[in-house]
Parts: sequence; C-alpha cells; structure tokens
Amino acid sequence: MTPFGIALTSHIFIMLFLSLTLGFSIFLIGLFTHNIDFFKLFIPECPFFLLPFLICIEIFSYIIRCFSLAIRLSANIIAGHTLVYIIAGFIINVIYIRLWFFLIFVFLIAAVLVLEIGVAFLQAYVFTILVCIYLSDSLKTPSH
Repeated sequence: MTPFGIALTSHIFIMLFLSLTLGFSIFLIGLFTHNIDFFKLFIPECPFFLLPFLICIEIFSYIIRCFSLAIRLSANIIAGHTLVYIIAGFIINVIYIRLWFFLIFVFLIAAVLVLEIGVAFLQAYVFTILVCIYLSDSLKTPSH
C-alpha cells in the first residue's frame, strides 16, 4: 500500500493460479464426495432437445467462475494502485511548484490510501465468500 510500490496480487497470473487451484480443488472435493453423482450438477431439468446446449452452458459457467474470481480481484487491485501511483506522481510534481501545496495534497493521498485499505478488505471478503459458496455448492447434494 505504499506509493510507487508493487502488489504481487495485482498480477493476473498469480491470481489465475490461485483461483484455478481453488476451483480445481473444489471440483475434486465434490467429485470425491459424491462420486459420479457430482456430474448431475451439470444436467439441468429441461426438454431433451435443449439438453446438449444447456449442459455446455453449465460446464462453461462452472469453469468461468475461476476466471471471474481472478479478474475481479486483479482489476480492483490494479485500479487502486494505479490511482495511488497517479496521485503520488502528481504530488511529486506539485512539490516542484510550491512546497506548501504538498501539505494540502498529502491529505488527498492519505484519504486514497485509507480507501484502498478498505477496498483490500472488501475484496478479500468477497473472494472468501465466493470460494465458500462454491465449496458449499460442491459439498451439497448435486441437483438443480
């Protein structure tokens, strides 16, 4: 959370690795818990002619969960760090104009950093809740 610092979790590949690992683990937990019945999760109740199409959609939506977790978290972290970087760069440029402007804009960067800490906690909460929901779906009896 320091200006001009770097957050490892803002890299999409690290977040993709984390979310894909969690998603694959949750899939395996569901598979080991319910055996072959776990695949009933992907078969909705619908007319027979729609079944192949809807099974593909269900599988795609199950896989896309991992990517949405990673992209959501990375995008929010990158946006916050970009905002802090821009404001810190602006403050450094303002120091060259008038030193007392610096005192005014320090409060701005402090407010943004407090906001970023709040966003970090919120993103951790959302990530944890979504993983718990996905795990709960995997552990419940597969049905629609």
